[in-house]
Amino acid sequence: MNYLLLSAGFWEISFDLLIGFFETLKIFSVTLLIALPLGLLISFGTMSKIKILQKACATVVWIIRGTPLMLQLIVVYYGPGLVFGTGAGLSAHVSTYITFGINYACYFSEIFRGGIQSITKGQYEAGYVLGMTKSQIFFKVVLLQVIKRIIPPMSNEIITLVKDTSLARIITYYELIFFAQRYIKNGGLLWPLFYTAVYYLVFTAILTVIFNRIEKKLSYFKA
Repeated sequence: MNYLLLSAGFWEISFDLLIGFFETLKIFSVTLLIALPLGLLISFGTMSKIKILQKACATVVWIIRGTPLMLQLIVVYYGPGLVFGTGAGLSAHVSTYITFGINYACYFSEIFRGGIQSITKGQYEAGYVLGMTKSQIFFKVVLLQVIKRIIPPMSNEIITLVKDTSLARIITYYELIFFAQRYIKNGGLLWPLFYTAVYYLVFTAILTVIFNRIEKKLSYFKA
């Protein structure tokens, strides 16, 4: 591998970094698949009238939001092995997915909660007058308005997620930055590390365009 890294040209390095970028995309995608539905569930828990559930969810959100994501990765990756012995630990991939999923679910839950609570009680009451059930009111009246209101803060968190994926390298997950660092260690090449910025910038630009279009699509909601 060393001779390849030393002699690799621009296109070879670009392709190699692209492989790392696919791993970054995997972290990004799996995190959203876990965090979006889990975040909605946690938001329901923090708004629950059951005090024990409400306090439990609020405490989890407080702990996760109050501690660094890097520390959480280390705890999830090394913790089980230290507590239960060698062989009990999780792989770098599983540890990353679990940690990122829970971390972003807690951040998303606060966004969901704010969006849901911003809907006036009058809209719920109007739904009840029309004979709609609570679930019908939520999915047919409230949800689309909530989505419109949470798109701006949600887009910020999702773009932050793109950059946070680089933290996975501290537990030896071979993502984009990890691939670039190999060239420093094995070939003394620094520019591939800076070149990774192109991948991040292109990806965030695409996400920005997508979110802008979603906002325009939902602009007919003025409530």
